[in-house]
Amino acid sequence: MLTVEDLKGLNGKKVLVRVDFNVPHKGEAISDDNRISAAIPTIAQLLKEGARVVLMSHLGKVKWKDIKKGKATMEDIEKQMKKNDLSIALKPLKEKLDAALGHDVKVSFCKATHGEELAAAIAALEDGEVLLVQNTRYEAGEEANSAELAEDWAKNVDAFVMDAFGSAHRAHASTYGVPAILAKEGKPTAVGYLMEKEIKNLGRCVSPKEDERPYIAILGGSKVSSKIEVIDSLLKKCDKILIGGGMTYTFKKAIFGTDVGCSICEDDQLDYARKCYETGKIMLSVDTVVVKGLDFDDLSKAPEDVKIIDGAETDIPAGYEGADIGPKTRELYKKEIEGAKTIFWNGPMGVFENPALQAGTKAVCEAVAEATGEGAFTVIGGGDSAAAAKIFGYTDKFSHISTGGGASLELIQYDGHLPGIDVIAEGK
Repeated sequence: MLTVEDLKGLNGKKVLVRVDFNVPHKGEAISDDNRISAAIPTIAQLLKEGARVVLMSHLGKVKWKDIKKGKATMEDIEKQMKKNDLSIALKPLKEKLDAALGHDVKVSFCKATHGEELAAAIAALEDGEVLLVQNTRYEAGEEANSAELAEDWAKNVDAFVMDAFGSAHRAHASTYGVPAILAKEGKPTAVGYLMEKEIKNLGRCVSPKEDERPYIAILGGSKVSSKIEVIDSLLKKCDKILIGGGMTYTFKKAIFGTDVGCSICEDDQLDYARKCYETGKIMLSVDTVVVKGLDFDDLSKAPEDVKIIDGAETDIPAGYEGADIGPKTRELYKKEIEGAKTIFWNGPMGVFENPALQAGTKAVCEAVAEATGEGAFTVIGGGDSAAAAKIFGYTDKFSHISTGGGASLELIQYDGHLPGIDVIAEGK
């Protein structure tokens, strides 16, 4: 694949960069602008070469599918799109982008997402200037990879750079349609610095060398069903998989016949959980922190009751639900982590957002950070695990923290292949 550094002599050239500005926020308050900061090196390199940079990203969800389901009308969608708040509008991010690039770089904003107004805004760019385009999901054809929409975008630019790893697992118009068209026209398509880093680091979790073993995965999350494919893939790649989070209770009911109380449990996945356990690679908690009266609408509130259930096969009392791994499991998992040379972690061990239920996730975070310091190659697969590492102050203690939770899982699942990667590789 071409990288952004392969694109030279860009004076007068218009380069479309698909960035990932889908930042976490509440209202207009951005809680983490790292995704904007992460895009700056790629943008800066293009500006250094004299490019006229066009930035496209999605933000949140525009409910186009609700029209098809009869749950919304076009008027409802238009009302949503007219809201000038950070739920879906990219314009408030311009100020953050201005600050990140430095005020000597001219950054403009285009509210139009297709047609003559967008074409004019791109044509008006001078060398070394940046245009931020409104949310790509304002277009119904974005997620559908509309050929018409992709052609409308592609005709305005001379090159394409993919730097939105968090969207690389989606074959959308802005991530797949545009570079496919440009490649057919003989125009360059490349990956940015962020994408290059993700591909390189996650690639080590796809195909670890023998001297990079033992290789362990730590998987949390609520449902087995949402991770069947990645579990199947990791069972082939890993030496051990440490299970935490809500999926624990499906495994425990399947293997031990345990009564799991009010815990999350997928009865339709019991046979699958047994099949996975028979590989001998699955490790489950030997004690469990259970709670009663946890308010999931306000996780800052203390539960009504918290207790530890000892024993892997011990029933969880009626009215209680599993919410974290217990102290014995923390030590058990820590020993496994200490001996590993490659570690992939995706998903917390429990409801770490509640102060009373953080110990398991924090213990895993600390153990993986310590393993990194001892020379292990460690990757956090984005999502809640990355959020936990930030909360506990360990963001700089891992070999790599991915910017895409779903994308990182699918890259491992599909042995390094994602639509947003393959389209660049095929267009080289």
